[in-house]
Amino acid sequence: MPFTRTHAAVEPARSEIDALAGPAVLEFGTAWCGHCIAAQPLLEDALRGHEQVRHIKVEDGKGRPLGRSFRVKLWPTLVFLRDGAEVDRLVRPSGRDEIERALARLDPAAD
Repeated sequence: MPFTRTHAAVEPARSEIDALAGPAVLEFGTAWCGHCIAAQPLLEDALRGHEQVRHIKVEDGKGRPLGRSFRVKLWPTLVFLRDGAEVDRLVRPSGRDEIERALARLDPAAD
């Protein structure tokens, strides 16, 4: 699945995220956050070639239950999931390489 450019209009329920099959990156942030905007080209570039990884972009903020369930404090926060379980997490990634390393951990052969 390719890079997702826009935040989901409705955030998924935690139970939906926990039930995901396969690899996924759950991105928490907002469209107006400077750190989030700066991370977009890094994430888009890193996801290229990882079509099997689902990218779910969720707008976060006060009172948003999904972000609170993942204890998100800063944006963007990238949660790397395999079969609904957290494998890795990056907060305010500053480089494509660190995103690539986290994506590599989604591969079951990396265990």
